[in-house]
Order: sequence, then C-alpha cells, then structure tokens
Amino acid sequence: MSESPGAAVSLASAPPAAETAVPSTEPRTARPAEAELPGDNTAPRPLAAQRVLPLRRPGRWIATAIVLVLVAQIVHGLVTNPFYQWDRFQYWFLRPTILDGLLITLQVTAYSAVLGLLGGILIALGRLSRSPVLRAVSWTYTWLFRSVPLIVVLLFLYNFSALYKTLSLGVPFGPAFFTFDESRLATDIVVAVVGLSLNEAAYASEVVRSGILAVDQGQHEAASALGLPKSYQFTKIVFPQALRSITPNYVNLLINLIKSTSLVFYVSLLDLFGSAQSMGSTYPGDIVPLLLVATVWYLILTSAVSIIQFYVERYVARGATRTLPPTPLQKLRTGLRDLRARARREAAI
Repeated sequence: MSESPGAAVSLASAPPAAETAVPSTEPRTARPAEAELPGDNTAPRPLAAQRVLPLRRPGRWIATAIVLVLVAQIVHGLVTNPFYQWDRFQYWFLRPTILDGLLITLQVTAYSAVLGLLGGILIALGRLSRSPVLRAVSWTYTWLFRSVPLIVVLLFLYNFSALYKTLSLGVPFGPAFFTFDESRLATDIVVAVVGLSLNEAAYASEVVRSGILAVDQGQHEAASALGLPKSYQFTKIVFPQALRSITPNYVNLLINLIKSTSLVFYVSLLDLFGSAQSMGSTYPGDIVPLLLVATVWYLILTSAVSIIQFYVERYVARGATRTLPPTPLQKLRTGLRDLRARARREAAI
C-alpha cells in the first residue's frame, strides 16, 4: 500500500540523530572536567579548587644559588678582611679635606656638563647645516677631540701659557683690540673646566645629532608646511622630541664626565680623587681606606645621576607613551599588593 503524499511519518520510523547523514556544523567540545565517567563513583574536584602548578626550572634555581654564594663570599671578604681598615674609612669619609675635594668635583662637573651640552648642540647644528664650511669645521672638531686622550688635552692646556704668553682679540694679521695675560686667566679650575668641556662637546655633538636625526622627517615637513621659523621648529617641535633619544645617551656621558674629573689631579687641582691621593701620600697606611672613600663617593654621585635620569626620561616621555613607566615607589607598592593577594589565595586553598 503506497503512502499518500503529505502523510506524517511516525517517530518510530524516523532515523536516530546519530545516524543522520547531515554533518554537524557545531565544533566538538572537550568533555567538561566536572562530568563523571561511566563507572566512576568518585566526584571530580571543581575547577576553582584545582591548583595549577608552575613549570619547574631547576637551572634557574641552580644559577640563583651560585650567584648568592658568590655574593656572600664577596661580602664576607669585605667585612672580615682587616686590610680594608673600615674604622679608618669611617674616619676619612666626612673629613673636611675630602668634602672640599668633593665640592670641587661637583663644580667642575656642573660647569663642564652645561658648557659641553651647549657646545655639543652648536656642533651638531653645524654638522647638519647646509654650509660646507660649517660642516667641515664641525666634523674636524669632533674628529680631533674624540681622537686625542683627555689627559693629553688637559696637560696641553695646562702648559698653554708656554706657547702663548698673551691672548688678543682683533683683526687677523691686523691690529688687536683686546689683549690680556693668559697666565692670569687660566687658573687651575678654568683649565680643568675648559679641557673637560672641549672633550665633552665632541661626544655630546654626536649624541645630539643622532637624537635630531631620530625625529621623523614628517615632523620637519609639517612644521615647514605651517610656515614656522626655523628657530621655532627646532626649539618647540624637533628638540623636545629628540630629547627622548638624547637623554639616556647624554646621561652616560655625564656619568663618564664625573669619573673623568679624577684626571684634573694632574693639572694641580685637588678634586675628590686628588684629595684622597694627597692624603694617601701623607698617610701611607691609609691608602686603601682613602681609595675606598673616593670609590664610595663616586658611587653616590653616579647613583644620584641615574635617579635623576629616570625622572627626566619619564618627563620627556609624556605624550609619546600611553602610560608612563612606574616610579620605584609605585613598583614597591604594586609588588607588596601582589604579594598580599598571593598570600590570601594560598591561605584560601
């Protein structure tokens, strides 16, 4: 008997869902962790109670242990070795002679850093100038003072009066308008500042030039399209953006400048190192404590510069990054908060 069109098909005669030929378009999902397996009478642990174990890294722990042992050995040697004479170190650390030398070091560093940066900016602009004379003179200056050792520059300036008794300003090969005695002008601190500034300007010029070249060319084109003067373009648009690249590199030069001030001892200027060296000659038994005093003061000065560098970099990064890097105090607070949260999770489990 044939089935009439439109008759309903019974459920018993319909094929089961598993035997249908139509493929399922839904993705296959893994079996949930809470589902029980057939024949398993034990209830599985909920996902919230399961603990994820971190990957074990034995190499990291071994390296950490080795470093800690080495650091402990160094600290033990510093504390227990009587040759360091820490009592004499404490005696010399704040002596007026050392503090006077420290003050001279700070003065020479400050003057040389400012003059060196200003000279570096001028030389960098000369290197980027369209004038072939300015480019040639700037390149020659940079090449010369980066090639000659700083101690040679200082000694040459210290004996400059032997070459020129007097200095004058006037028309070349013509009359002189101003004449002055070089020996009265070139005091020990002036020789030190001039020598360090000349050397610093040569290196700073390359730092400034690289920072200016790092600014996108579109910024120059946009400023020129607005009809802004060249001086305004440099001071308000180009140089503020270049500071992001200039700051870390110039701080490295500044730290090196602080250490380079120890060479002014050879031009009869008693800075920090010169004071320690002079006292070491007077008290031969305290040479090591005095060297440690100079070392610790240099560490303090360079650490202070590094802290200032962090905040300067954070300041010039405004507008270039979405979020400013956290300060050390903010990092400490975040670390303590994460540690307390982790302790509460461990206690809850």
